[in-house]
Formats: sequence, C-alpha cells, structure tokens
Amino acid sequence: MSILDNSGLLTAFLASLAAGAATGLGAIPIFFVKTISQKLQDQMMGFGAGVMLAASCFSLLNPAISIGTQLYASKTLCLLLVSLGVAFGAIALRLCDIYFPHEHFIKGHEGRDEYHLKRIWLFIIAITLHNFPEGLAVGVSVGGQSLHEALPLTIGISLQNMPEGLVVALSLITLKYSRGYSVWIALLTGLVEPIGAILGHVLINISGPALPFGLAFAAGAMIYVISHEIIPESHRHGHEHKATTGLMVGFIIMMMLDVLLS
Repeated sequence: MSILDNSGLLTAFLASLAAGAATGLGAIPIFFVKTISQKLQDQMMGFGAGVMLAASCFSLLNPAISIGTQLYASKTLCLLLVSLGVAFGAIALRLCDIYFPHEHFIKGHEGRDEYHLKRIWLFIIAITLHNFPEGLAVGVSVGGQSLHEALPLTIGISLQNMPEGLVVALSLITLKYSRGYSVWIALLTGLVEPIGAILGHVLINISGPALPFGLAFAAGAMIYVISHEIIPESHRHGHEHKATTGLMVGFIIMMMLDVLLS
C-alpha cells in the first residue's frame, strides 16, 4: 500500500515533518543576533524538557492507559503492558547511547568507535538519537488516535523543537561553522522525525492491540532523553534554577495545550 493510499500514514508523515521542520525554523534567529546568553540557552532547554515531559504524560501515557483499559479486560494486564512499554523505550535509547557513537558539546563523547568520525557527524548522530523518539511518538499517536487527538502532541513537539534548533545552531557556530550551514544542519537533524513517525505508524497498524505498548514505548524513550540528556545539559553551567523554571513553564503550556485541543 502506498503512502498516498493510506491517509493515516500520510498524516503521520506530514505531522512529524512539520514538527521536525520547526527545528530549522527555531534556528533562524541566529541570522539576526550575534550571541544568546548561556543562561537563556539553558532556560530554553529546560522549556523543551518540560514540553516533552508533559507530552509523555498527557499525550502518550494517559491515552495508553485509557486505550489499554478498553482493549483488555484486566487493568493489571494493561498497567503491566504500559509499564513494560516505558521500560523498553528507555532501554532502547540506552542501547543506542552505548552502541552509536555520538557527542554532546558539554558532556563529550559517548558510544563506540567515535574518534574516526568528524565531530560534526558525532553531534548530528546525538541530535538524531534525541529526535527519533519524538517522531516515533507522533507516528504512534496518529496511528492509534484521530488527528484531532494527536494534535496537541504534534504542536508540543514543534514548540520543543524550536528552541532546540536554536541551541543546535549556536553550538555549531562555536565550532566555526557558518550561520547558514548551522541552520541547515539544525533542520537536517529535525527531519529524522518523519522516519520515526512512519515506523511507529506502520508498526501500530500491523498490530492494533499493541497500541498501548507503542504509546508507552515512545513515552519511555522521551523520558529517557529528558533525564539523560536535556536536564543534565541544561544544569551544567550553574543555571539550574533558570532551567527548572523553563521546565515548569514548558510543562504547564503543554498540559494546557493537551486539555484545550483534545
């Protein structure tokens, strides 16, 4: 079946494409400002973490539990599957961290055999590992719910991607890359999301009863990224309070979006 014959798959692709493109859109301000303070960068990263955390809770885990309760006669079975989904999502990202070479600008190298790759590619791989669960979440959400129900998650991830794109571009500029090239790379790292969306959508449509597990898996992967990547990075410069304020603001905004748009 082609993508044009499957409106749900096309919707998942377009929704994740828009969310991924927001990464490039968020990087555009670097053409108009010379520098952005580290404090503001950390606050923006905290905001992104808050949006992702709320999306994991309200747009993924809540529907996973609700749908699972309807699909399965036992609440215990539902909670077990959702719990396993969260755990396996986190484990999958942990394995990627171990086996895929990548680099964080502050934390440095992670993964295997990293030194034969250019630093720019290590960074791209790191952001790709970060963005893939977001695309997966959109694909699974659109695959198991209506577009209207998945809209808050798509908007929330777009909001999260915009400050992330700016931070990515600024980091590349510190490595002496041009502003145009930095924006291009920021956009490129966001465009992995449609790949995750297509994979998530196809898998859920193959096995509908696996939807609660799939939603929880995406949530677990996102929560892992929040705890392992974003929060530590936003706290490393001594701006914990600003970063935490950003997280709370992002969480509240995403929670409101989910309630108002669902």
